[in-house]
Amino acid sequence: MADSSNKTATNGANTACRRCKTEPATQQIRSEKVCSKCFTQYVTTKTIKRMETYKIRGSTVAPRKLLFPLSFGPSSAALLHILDHHLNGQFDRMNRAAYELHIVHIDLYLEAADREDSAKLLERYKARFPRHVYSSFGLEDALLLDNIDWKALGLSTPTEQDLQKLGTERLQALVGSMPSATSRKDIATTLLTRLLVDVAKRNGCESILFGDSTTRLAEKTLTETAKGRGFSLPWQVSDGMSSYGVGFNYPLRDLLKKELVNFSSLTTPPLTDLIIYQNASSHISASSKLTTIDDLMIQYFESVEENYPSIVANVVRTSSKLKPLSGDATTACGLCGLPVLEGTDGIFGWGGDQNSDSRPARLDSDRGVLCYGCSRSING
Repeated sequence: MADSSNKTATNGANTACRRCKTEPATQQIRSEKVCSKCFTQYVTTKTIKRMETYKIRGSTVAPRKLLFPLSFGPSSAALLHILDHHLNGQFDRMNRAAYELHIVHIDLYLEAADREDSAKLLERYKARFPRHVYSSFGLEDALLLDNIDWKALGLSTPTEQDLQKLGTERLQALVGSMPSATSRKDIATTLLTRLLVDVAKRNGCESILFGDSTTRLAEKTLTETAKGRGFSLPWQVSDGMSSYGVGFNYPLRDLLKKELVNFSSLTTPPLTDLIIYQNASSHISASSKLTTIDDLMIQYFESVEENYPSIVANVVRTSSKLKPLSGDATTACGLCGLPVLEGTDGIFGWGGDQNSDSRPARLDSDRGVLCYGCSRSING
């Protein structure tokens, strides 16, 4: 009888949590089976540990202002829940907090009905997390930024007739003019980043808190490298000051996407009704013309994190060791704004050896500077 009960305890649904040894194990942390309470504690602890940069350091220091991009996905919803709970705890204990969040949602949808649905969902977030400041923009607002060199994109100065068009129409025309699905996705992502940086600066935020999981950072590592923008990885996947003069921080960098999806259903109340879930990778179009590099990387890492989570973590750990080049003359890319080594801009300026001495002189001096990745997106 004793042998039979032991077998049930180790193989059945009554397997005890490997951490607390009392509650039944219903969740999994990498290869470790744990109960729901230990799992939520693990996710919360990992996240808050990454926020120690912003801990209270003096009685008279004003709260630090941080921009929080809210995408309505499981990762950003989970991060907001954790940080909101953390701030509430600080107020309860000390009647002050180390930082304050300015939450911004950038609407990527162009249809009026989709915009209305997004506005309603944002109101539900405000009701659930009322302590914070909220704002919302459309991606077309990036077209108003004066720090993007539109001439470098081959676009002429907009006429008065162009300016009278709806911003969504102008955005649709710009993105639609790109030569491939990957190019269209890349331009939209670049405009999103530039708009977030602009919003952060205009609101006095010293850093942006991205809700990127380990899985997302691994996807970004290979995606940006494949697009020819591998030089940007020190700012794209690492915590610290970005080349834009605003800090980029990733508090969820130690957590897998699947762990955050599970976490969102274990909160009280659950976050699931506030989350918009992306289509599964199995729904990616079979047509290569409609499939982006981003889609392929999402599909790859979704399968890898399921059975080999250490591989995902190793990709991020390795890429986070990269350091930006210093001491060389650089110029900001006219589109993405990232620093480009002198003589290495454009499609023909980068030969794979990162040595600007062997580059031919640029003949088209009337066009602005574009990094290799942006040049490839625009020209195909």
